[in-house]
Amino acid sequence: MKHKFLFSVFIIFFIFVFIALGTWQIIRLNWKNNLILEIENSLKNPPVELSQSNKQNFLKIKTSGIIDFEKQIYLYNLNDSGTPGFEVINPILINDEDYLLNRGWIPFEKKNTQEINIFDQNDIVGTLKIQGRKNIFKPDNDIKENYWFSLNREDILKFTGKKFSKYIIYLDGNYQYPRPKKITANISNNHKKYAITWFSLAISILLLYLYFRKKNY
Repeated sequence: MKHKFLFSVFIIFFIFVFIALGTWQIIRLNWKNNLILEIENSLKNPPVELSQSNKQNFLKIKTSGIIDFEKQIYLYNLNDSGTPGFEVINPILINDEDYLLNRGWIPFEKKNTQEINIFDQNDIVGTLKIQGRKNIFKPDNDIKENYWFSLNREDILKFTGKKFSKYIIYLDGNYQYPRPKKITANISNNHKKYAITWFSLAISILLLYLYFRKKNY
């Protein structure tokens, strides 16, 4: 009798755990949906002057500045078609504050060519985005060869001698090369699927428990 009681407690405990996990995913789903809606609304707004704005993630801005082409960073990445190449990142001084400007993607053969630096730094339109965390599986940067796999802040400080805003400016516009990266609200949102999985496990365990209980009691 004691073993049956402990078994029941064990099963009920796990049912409540799975229900709690499913409920947490529903909360996360609502948060993520609100975030996506906020980003979509922000991206629809016209750009505002950077110097006159309250900086926030996914804010569309316009500004001008002094670009450092000598400390241009080549960040390995794939374009929208999956072709490997580099994203061109430049330090830019805007109103006494240093930013990183992501001007877009180039194929490998365009590295260090003059044509990719034909750019009007007095007419910059872009989107602010907080830098994400480094993927721990990415290789270390080769600073000497200017071949980067992540925007590691310590490496950037060694390379440029400067510290930068937490916001990266992603350039907008119809440039051929570098080709600006399109910023969208396409954020991974699998919380509904996870919630269904946890609730399904809870229901399955409950049904199995009731079946065995009816059979053995």
